[in-house]
Amino acid sequence: MAVLQCAGRIVRDSLHILYDAVVSLPPMRLIVLDLSEVEMLDCGGLGALVLLHSWTRNRGVQLKLVNPSNFAREMFERTGLTCVLHISSVDDVVDVLCMSDRATESMNHAAN
Repeated sequence: MAVLQCAGRIVRDSLHILYDAVVSLPPMRLIVLDLSEVEMLDCGGLGALVLLHSWTRNRGVQLKLVNPSNFAREMFERTGLTCVLHISSVDDVVDVLCMSDRATESMNHAAN
C-alpha cells in the first residue's frame, strides 16, 4: 500500500506531478490519495483523478481517495464523480486492508 498526501492545487498545470507520482510507484494492491489538504481542484484535476482511477483499475490496483477537503468533496458531488471514484475515510481504508489480510491468512491456512 502507498499513501500519497496531496496538498494545494490539483489543476491542469500541475497534473504531471500527481500522475508521475502514482505511475512510478512499484506494483501494489492499494494506492491511497489523501486529499485533506487540497485547496483547489479544477476540471483538469478531476479528469486526472478519473484517469488514475482507470489506470489503477486496469492494473488490478485499488485507488482510494480519502478525507477530501470540503472544496474537493463539493466538486466530486457537483460533478457526480462520487459514483465513479472511491471516496472514503482513512478508517474505511484500514478496514479494507484488514479484511484483505484476513482473507490472505485464511487462504494460507487452507493451503496448509
